Amino acid sequence: MLRAIVTRLAGLSHRGRKWWDGKTLPAFATAAAGFEMQRPRSIVNPGSIHVGSAVKLGPGSELKANTRFPGGWMRHPQGEHITQAFEPTIIIGDRVTATRALQVVAFDEIVIEDDVMFAANVFVSDGSHGVTTGEVPYKYQGITGIAPIRIGRGSWIGQNAVIMPGVTIGELAVIGANSVVTKNVPARSVAVGAPARVVKYWDLTSQRWQSVEGDA
Repeated sequence: MLRAIVTRLAGLSHRGRKWWDGKTLPAFATAAAGFEMQRPRSIVNPGSIHVGSAVKLGPGSELKANTRFPGGWMRHPQGEHITQAFEPTIIIGDRVTATRALQVVAFDEIVIEDDVMFAANVFVSDGSHGVTTGEVPYKYQGITGIAPIRIGRGSWIGQNAVIMPGVTIGELAVIGANSVVTKNVPARSVAVGAPARVVKYWDLTSQRWQSVEGDA
């Protein structure tokens, strides 16, 4: 009897948290039915973020469409920093899922196509902190190397992966855990490492995964 009561209360608490998570979401540019983003979460400039249907993002995730740099934390108290303005867009397709702590940081454009699966603690950013000089703290050197990112339909991005500016990941690709993706990854391939390199590809003729020459 006591176990049934506890189970019932736990279910009510879960549904209550889910309802509140939904009610407290800000107004996005577009947000289709079934969008869930669990708390804690961080959302910057939701008016530049488009979200498809049935998107589920686990706790600790961040969607940041940054219209300016620096923000409050990156400002030099005496104003000795580069000031920049941006027109970013984040587009998330249907049925995208993330276990937890997905960080998507846009200064230009990041597109995540339908059915992409993110493991925990994945970082995606289309810009990097400047390293023009070794004489000034890097957080005051502005954002450089800005280039759009696209993650193709049905891809699987492994835990702790980092997707760097300018990268296109083809559809149904796999990015291994702890990989740093610095260049394009073809469709239906497996890339691993830091920097990531392709080690397998799906052969359409044999309908089997094949090792890249030298990685057998």
